[in-house]
Amino acid sequence: MEHRPLGRTGIQVSQLCLGTMMLGAGGNPDHEDGARIIHRALDSGINFLDTADAYGESEDVVGKALKRRRDDVVLATKLGLALDEDPNHRGTSRRWVAQAVERSLRRLQTDHIDLYQVHRLDPATGLDETLGALSDLVRAGKVRAIGVSNASGSELVEANWIADRRGHERFATDQPPYSLLTRAIEYDVLPTAQRSGTGVLTYRPLEAGWLSGRFRKGRDVPPSGSQARRERFAAALDPSNPANGVKLDATEALAQLAEQAGLTLVQLATAFPLRHPAVTSVIVGPRTMEHLEGYLAADSVELSEDVLDRIDEIVPPGHTVNVADNMWHTSTTALESTTRRRPAR
Repeated sequence: MEHRPLGRTGIQVSQLCLGTMMLGAGGNPDHEDGARIIHRALDSGINFLDTADAYGESEDVVGKALKRRRDDVVLATKLGLALDEDPNHRGTSRRWVAQAVERSLRRLQTDHIDLYQVHRLDPATGLDETLGALSDLVRAGKVRAIGVSNASGSELVEANWIADRRGHERFATDQPPYSLLTRAIEYDVLPTAQRSGTGVLTYRPLEAGWLSGRFRKGRDVPPSGSQARRERFAAALDPSNPANGVKLDATEALAQLAEQAGLTLVQLATAFPLRHPAVTSVIVGPRTMEHLEGYLAADSVELSEDVLDRIDEIVPPGHTVNVADNMWHTSTTALESTTRRRPAR
């Protein structure tokens, strides 16, 4: 499997990253099966795992599975989302950063985290405070590098400006959504990352299942095997949503293109973000061993210029079929249409 530099950290990571959100009660509750999925990923050449404290039991599953293989893995996790009703058990205050990292280290059964990411930039905490707290973890040896998730291009620039002037660590990576159906980051995040040397770890290559091959025009869609997943992506999978009707048209065209190219739709969807030169690694999130094998089959796929041109005809560069899939409502709210029209005072 191809390995790529993780930003400017000097660390090399596999072009596929094993996302473990679906391992544990939120997806696959069998911890032993979760461990088998992790070991199969590592045996295939994946050396990069991504989890988060907000993913339920995921960190526990990962910690158990890596007991004897920790040194072989570049381990990433995240903090910042609300974990319970306590208003201080969320965000990126110095107080919570110091507590959250200890909790993650304990669950992961390790003495350090290779990439510690802010799950969402916290509007209640200044970036100077957040970067300072995270930089202290690097100096203490508990964290090797820091990153952010769902940051816009302008937020990456602002964070770098503050880090350079205050002597803090820079965010080494950004983790945005990117798929055949969700291409907004091609406008500013990817060009900004290339200029600044920021690694990009993209997630949702199958767009919450839309690009799994299950959604085809004229066919009934079988329910997902996970109740937690159905609840998590209820809006994204709602067939009564007009935006999802447009998404189905695009999905059907992409599925036909995959067939003509001799690929599965999963292979086409996984290979597409890997083709962009600014992308470091694509996070794949299997719930079962079968799902993992489908992702692994995309590892060596090369997309021709003709196939890429035909993709652009179906979903133009920089365009997202359903703007909600950009995840702006959970992170970069300044990009939401109502905020752009009437900026917060």
